[in-house]
Amino acid sequence: MSAQEFSLDDLKRILLEGAGADEGVDLDGDILDTEFEALGYESLALLETGGRIEREYGITLDDSALTDAATPRALLAAVNVHLAQAAARVA
Repeated sequence: MSAQEFSLDDLKRILLEGAGADEGVDLDGDILDTEFEALGYESLALLETGGRIEREYGITLDDSALTDAATPRALLAAVNVHLAQAAARVA
Protein backbone atom coordinates (compact mmCIF):
# COMPACT_ATOMS: atom_id res chain seq x y z
CA MET A 1 0.00 0.00 0.00
CA SER A 2 1.46 3.35 -0.94
CA ALA A 3 1.29 6.23 1.49
CA GLN A 4 -1.68 8.48 0.84
CA GLU A 5 -0.92 12.20 0.99
CA PHE A 6 -3.10 14.73 2.77
CA SER A 7 -3.04 17.94 0.73
CA LEU A 8 -3.98 21.54 1.36
CA ASP A 9 -7.02 21.03 -0.88
CA ASP A 10 -8.08 18.10 1.32
CA LEU A 11 -7.71 20.25 4.43
CA LYS A 12 -9.67 23.16 2.94
CA ARG A 13 -12.49 20.81 1.90
CA ILE A 14 -12.71 19.28 5.37
CA LEU A 15 -12.57 22.68 7.09
CA LEU A 16 -15.39 23.97 4.90
CA GLU A 17 -17.51 20.83 5.36
CA GLY A 18 -17.09 20.86 9.13
CA ALA A 19 -17.05 24.51 10.11
CA GLY A 20 -17.58 26.60 7.00
CA ALA A 21 -15.56 29.77 6.55
CA ASP A 22 -15.75 33.17 8.15
CA GLU A 23 -16.83 36.02 5.95
CA GLY A 24 -13.78 37.80 4.62
CA VAL A 25 -11.51 34.74 4.88
CA ASP A 26 -10.16 33.56 1.54
CA LEU A 27 -9.09 29.93 1.90
CA ASP A 28 -7.91 30.03 -1.71
CA GLY A 29 -5.20 32.53 -0.78
CA ASP A 30 -1.77 31.77 0.66
CA ILE A 31 -2.88 30.31 4.00
CA LEU A 32 -0.21 27.68 4.71
CA ASP A 33 1.49 29.76 7.40
CA THR A 34 -1.56 31.66 8.65
CA GLU A 35 -2.67 30.63 12.13
CA PHE A 36 -5.99 28.82 12.26
CA GLU A 37 -7.33 31.40 14.70
CA ALA A 38 -6.67 34.17 12.15
CA LEU A 39 -8.57 32.08 9.61
CA GLY A 40 -11.54 31.92 11.97
CA TYR A 41 -11.03 28.35 13.21
CA GLU A 42 -10.86 27.92 16.95
CA SER A 43 -10.32 24.78 19.02
CA LEU A 44 -13.80 23.30 18.57
CA ALA A 45 -13.62 23.65 14.78
CA LEU A 46 -10.17 22.04 14.80
CA LEU A 47 -11.43 19.14 16.93
CA GLU A 48 -14.21 18.60 14.39
CA THR A 49 -11.64 18.81 11.59
CA GLY A 50 -9.42 16.26 13.33
CA GLY A 51 -12.34 13.87 13.76
CA ARG A 52 -13.23 14.16 10.10
CA ILE A 53 -9.61 13.53 9.07
CA GLU A 54 -9.44 10.46 11.31
CA ARG A 55 -12.66 8.99 9.91
CA GLU A 56 -11.88 9.75 6.28
CA TYR A 57 -8.25 8.60 6.33
CA GLY A 58 -8.47 5.80 8.88
CA ILE A 59 -5.83 7.19 11.23
CA THR A 60 -5.74 8.29 14.85
CA LEU A 61 -4.18 11.66 15.55
CA ASP A 62 -2.58 12.16 18.94
CA ASP A 63 -3.97 15.01 20.99
CA SER A 64 -0.87 17.09 20.33
CA ALA A 65 -1.31 16.84 16.54
CA LEU A 66 -4.19 19.30 16.70
CA THR A 67 -3.13 21.41 19.66
CA ASP A 68 0.43 21.90 18.41
CA ALA A 69 -0.54 22.55 14.78
CA ALA A 70 -1.25 26.28 14.77
CA THR A 71 -1.14 26.60 10.97
CA PRO A 72 -2.35 24.55 7.99
CA ARG A 73 1.28 23.72 7.12
CA ALA A 74 1.85 22.24 10.57
CA LEU A 75 -1.38 20.22 10.46
CA LEU A 76 -0.61 18.90 6.97
CA ALA A 77 2.80 17.75 8.18
CA ALA A 78 1.33 16.03 11.25
CA VAL A 79 -1.38 14.25 9.27
CA ASN A 80 1.08 13.12 6.60
CA VAL A 81 3.41 11.67 9.26
CA HIS A 82 0.48 9.66 10.63
CA LEU A 83 -0.51 8.50 7.13
CA ALA A 84 3.08 7.39 6.39
CA GLN A 85 3.25 5.49 9.69
CA ALA A 86 -0.07 3.78 8.96
CA ALA A 87 1.12 2.80 5.48
CA ALA A 88 4.38 1.43 6.92
CA ARG A 89 2.45 -0.74 9.40
CA VAL A 90 0.38 -2.20 6.57
CA ALA A 91 3.34 -2.82 4.24
